[in-house]
Amino acid sequence: MKLAYLKDRLNTYEQLMRLDKPIGTLLLLWPTLWALWIAAHGQPPGILVWIFALGTLLMRSAGCVINDWADRGFDPHVARTKERPLAAGRASPREALVLALGLTLCAGLLILPIWRDVWPLAIVAVFLAASYPFTKRFLAIPQAYLGIAFGFGIPMAFAAMLGKVPPLAWAMLLANIFWAVAYDTEYAMVDREDDLKIGIKTAAITFGRFDVAAVMICYAVTLLILAMIGKTLGLGWFYNAGLGVAGLIAGYHFFLIRHREPRQCFKAFRHNNWFGAAIFIGLVAELNLRFLLPH
Repeated sequence: MKLAYLKDRLNTYEQLMRLDKPIGTLLLLWPTLWALWIAAHGQPPGILVWIFALGTLLMRSAGCVINDWADRGFDPHVARTKERPLAAGRASPREALVLALGLTLCAGLLILPIWRDVWPLAIVAVFLAASYPFTKRFLAIPQAYLGIAFGFGIPMAFAAMLGKVPPLAWAMLLANIFWAVAYDTEYAMVDREDDLKIGIKTAAITFGRFDVAAVMICYAVTLLILAMIGKTLGLGWFYNAGLGVAGLIAGYHFFLIRHREPRQCFKAFRHNNWFGAAIFIGLVAELNLRFLLPH
């Protein structure tokens, strides 16, 4: 009986942490890896890669738990979220808070060996992750706030590598904000009708009938900023090819979301993993393989 109970609790906590849905972790991880590779000129220390990868998983998990705790009054009224552990009554609010605190403390322990310059940024990152769920009550486009929260690994990565955060890092964070608005608007398009009923604010509601155009503009601005960063750094063919593939992926998303069918919009959201991966692969190839090309 005790073993069955323990297994049930672990399954519940896994669902609270969204370990069965890794897309959120990947959307956090890609921009962090972009920053690590650029800051380290293509040769980041393996220990830093592991620290940031595990920290990303822990903080995304903590953010999901806090999000469900904050939305426990809304989720039972949304078709896609009504079976989540807190909404369905399979976990208590107290359990969720303890779990979120434990995950945050574990993430904090990870950064102890890193430069002290990272510590203040880590505190800001925790605040952003914990406060984001509440922005849906008053911000017209909370997805922009999400972009800051999801991209804060960028300045942290630069601080860990260089001991400072250069302007380049903030430009990359800006690119990530536009990317987050694009993919999370696709996500919000899935729940638009339910969100209108319960009074939550989202970019999909704010953009209204211009939602598809707004998503595509945000993709374009993301790629434009990243292209300008590449030009500033002298990055060449491989990097630009990665941006080109990402642009084709964004174009594919237009065909997925143009009719605003929820299932297709959700597919587009999840497909953003490949958008981030394409940019990362192009960046790694540029920084680690371009010396192979004849000059």
